[in-house]
Amino acid sequence: MSDFKLAASTRTAFGKGAARQARRDGQVPAVIYSQGSAATHILLDGHETFLTVKNHRTSLISLDLDGDIKTVIIKDVQRDPIGRVIEHIDFISVERGDTTIVEVPVVLIGEPEPGTQTTLELLKISVEADVSVLPEHVEVSVDGLTAGTVLHVKDAVLPAGQKITNDPEQVLLVVNEVHNNEDDADASAE
Repeated sequence: MSDFKLAASTRTAFGKGAARQARRDGQVPAVIYSQGSAATHILLDGHETFLTVKNHRTSLISLDLDGDIKTVIIKDVQRDPIGRVIEHIDFISVERGDTTIVEVPVVLIGEPEPGTQTTLELLKISVEADVSVLPEHVEVSVDGLTAGTVLHVKDAVLPAGQKITNDPEQVLLVVNEVHNNEDDADASAE
């Protein structure tokens, strides 16, 4: 996993009005939470932040806060429900070697047998890992699976050092037979 870098500045104005003004100026208000110390309120460049957050929710980010480099991961991103604008970000300050739990999307790879379809029951899985090797997603192979196959969380395979924290017996996906509408029409005509 590669690190991403963002420039940040200390935020001195607070409240809804100040946050709205920052967004109008192309900045994103954010907070860095650190264990054992007070939260740090910052401002980030809106465009650079959007590009960094877009596809790298579990990556380490180096924040240059007025010359002081802080290593963080994203805890939460608040977006405008209508637009694609990031309204606020919560970061957690981390150090290499720390472990944390993050939710990552499940990505299906491969194709099940013809005439079947896969229903994904869990869109995201919680993974515990060292912050330097957090996965962007969890890949689950459905290649050649037949109708009636049920995969559970325990069937997902992760690299060494990463652990899924969901209930192992929770259903991850189901492979069902696809019913053709023409066959249904023929059966009802008989």
